Amino acid sequence: MDSSLKKNIFTHGLALVGFFIVTVLMFYPQFFSDKSLSQHDILQGKGGNHQMIEYREQTGEEALWMNSQFSGMPAYLNGVQYSGDILNYVYKSFTLGLGHPRGIIFVSCVSFYILLLVFGVRPWIAFIGAITFTLNGFNVIGILAGHNAKIAAVALMPLIVAGSHLAFKKKWLIGFSLAALGLALQLRTGHFQITYYTMLILVVYGIHQLIQAVKGNNIKPFAAAAIGLIVAAVIGIGTNAGKLWTTYEYSKVSIRGKSELKATGNQSGGLDRDYAFEFSNGIMEPLFLFIPNVFGGASNQELSKTSATAEALKKAGYGPAQIRDQIKSMPTYWGDQRLSAPYYAGTFVVVLFVIGLFVLSRQHKIWLVILVTLGILLSWGSNFSSVNDLLFDYLPMYNKFRSVTFAIIISLFALNLIAFQAMEKLFTLEWNKEQVNKILRALAIPAGFALLLILIAGMFSYKGSIDDRLPEWLVSAIRDDRASLLRKDAFRALFFISVFSALVWAHVKNKLSANLAVAALLLVLFVDVFLLSKRFIKAEAFVKSPVESYFKPTEADKYISENSRSGDRVLNLQNPFNEARTSYYHESLGGYHGAKIRRYQDLIERGISPEMSRMLQKLQKGKRDFTGLPAINMLNTRFIMAGNKRETVLENPQALGNAWVVSNIIPAESPDEELQKTTTINPMLSAVVDASKFELPELSASSMGTVEVLSRKPNEITYKASITGGDALAVFSEIYYNNGWTAFIDGKEEDILRANYVLRALPLAEGNHEIKFTFTPKSYFVGNTIMLICGILVLVMFVGGVANSISKSALSKTNQENPTL
Repeated sequence: MDSSLKKNIFTHGLALVGFFIVTVLMFYPQFFSDKSLSQHDILQGKGGNHQMIEYREQTGEEALWMNSQFSGMPAYLNGVQYSGDILNYVYKSFTLGLGHPRGIIFVSCVSFYILLLVFGVRPWIAFIGAITFTLNGFNVIGILAGHNAKIAAVALMPLIVAGSHLAFKKKWLIGFSLAALGLALQLRTGHFQITYYTMLILVVYGIHQLIQAVKGNNIKPFAAAAIGLIVAAVIGIGTNAGKLWTTYEYSKVSIRGKSELKATGNQSGGLDRDYAFEFSNGIMEPLFLFIPNVFGGASNQELSKTSATAEALKKAGYGPAQIRDQIKSMPTYWGDQRLSAPYYAGTFVVVLFVIGLFVLSRQHKIWLVILVTLGILLSWGSNFSSVNDLLFDYLPMYNKFRSVTFAIIISLFALNLIAFQAMEKLFTLEWNKEQVNKILRALAIPAGFALLLILIAGMFSYKGSIDDRLPEWLVSAIRDDRASLLRKDAFRALFFISVFSALVWAHVKNKLSANLAVAALLLVLFVDVFLLSKRFIKAEAFVKSPVESYFKPTEADKYISENSRSGDRVLNLQNPFNEARTSYYHESLGGYHGAKIRRYQDLIERGISPEMSRMLQKLQKGKRDFTGLPAINMLNTRFIMAGNKRETVLENPQALGNAWVVSNIIPAESPDEELQKTTTINPMLSAVVDASKFELPELSASSMGTVEVLSRKPNEITYKASITGGDALAVFSEIYYNNGWTAFIDGKEEDILRANYVLRALPLAEGNHEIKFTFTPKSYFVGNTIMLICGILVLVMFVGGVANSISKSALSKTNQENPTL
């Protein structure tokens, strides 16, 4: 084997080992004990998905429809597996089989390492650059919160950009194949908001390349790269055809789609503006990229035992144990948002970014500076409405996503890419007086800013939105601690800038070799971001069996499970529409999901929530009266959970069951009228149907009958019905969804009507019938086939691209050694 190839393999292999060690350091309690990271959103996801997973394990089939949340909804965004997803095995290998969240750290390191190598950064600088990017605040805090899909998508973002850059460098096959593979893997994470931000990065990069091509009269190579990348993108998208197709279908009727109600005012086909911009950074808040605690850090942070708050609690009579508990989570954040997280980049990244502005050529930095600016601007959301309102209204697909603070990942990506190109530049510069002055001016900017913050820290109010709800003696202490947090982080930044300056000076003065200088900088860079990341992913965040502890069945759970039948639903009165613990064991009216069916959300707002209030008023008066609750009763709410004890479970005798028969249809001419009438009828006797969308059947006023469940599975339900006295309408306590559900009456396919705004209904003739509903969405089954074909194409492309790249490198070296060949 060629010696240079051996050296490259050894170097990159050592980097991979280093990335694994970093992964172990971040998650050592999970590697060396039986503890796991307790992640809120992951626990909620497991609650919603548990019954689906059980069904898969018991039958080997996929539950495409889930009954455990919001009375029923498509399961596409809840962990449905696709048989055509052969890249699943590639992704598992990429994560070393560690799974989420541990494997995400490794994937992110490798991806950004490849990106920096592609942009000409030497391996050891690329190594620390990859770690620094991976341990940024966005990733670390996201993992702690359980946003595994989001951070996994971020981890794959560099691969897509690296492949695109290779393509524009005329390394066609490896570039196209790497971009296709990166996009394919990113899309399979299912976090399309990050894919959207990746697209914005590529648009800015593509425009930059176009400008360079026009200036250099290289339009043909640009066109070849652009066309090839588009083809690669189509193939990459094809590997996720089933996921994307089903999601697209569902999005049109989810809260991401257009509202049918005129009264809502949201006819845009996206999220409500206020909902989308609920979390928007304040104008000065992106300073957390440099000084994490500039606005107090996270919404709630742990304070030290020597903090002003701890001292105030002691003076107020709190005991040592109480003080320890209290200071673990104090409202240190004093910005404008309800909740916040400091998505830091790290001191050195910001310092190197500033240096990059001085030492990198315009061609290398301009598009990245634009991205840094764009990410900050988008993260401002409602606080920069003059621009963001226009983008929300007119930028395609932008109104489908919320929490615009996530857009700061665009800035973090660009900051790191500039930073480590700048570090590479530092070790290739021919040092002279002009270059030294440039670096000094660059270092003076972040150092001066950190010093200024220290000097003027006492001038800020440190007033937080929560302060009005706290006693004055405690508020005063917390504000002192907020000021202290800012000063400490500013001093911290100043210290690291001083260390950085000293190392660069030693190298310039030939007191430190380039290798030693790089090694020292790598160590200090690692210390910077690693210590920041450990502010959040602490040893205490790892607990024994978090899933078992969180979902340990209560007396209430056991009683309901022992006494319920399939289709009996549960309403948990404790925050029902923002928790999925109930869904772990029961079919819940509520749940935890960012893409509910919009009509069901309408029913929650106009029907279920007002009925809950009326029911609670009755219960507080000692009346167990469940009449006059049409929405709750038609959803077959058999059990009401008011707590975890057996005695807190209320049984509802008015629940209408899995299905029933009515002889009267109340027509509606619009969705608004349909919903209004649904919330006022007696659903046992009548059903509301939108006459503008469905043909109303003729019913006999004397008809009556029964409908009983014979079998009920996620993808198939079978009933038997007995109708007397003429034609009737059977109403089923199952959520209406027109993309995949098919109804058969005595083996003959029939159209499904929508009744009572969200339910299914079928007209039945007099007599006995067998009714079957099956859920066989074309988007899932055809999409699976497309996924398989495109997955094979991507793998063939990638293997061919790698082989071609290796052979070209070998040929190039042979030609250099034997110029006569």
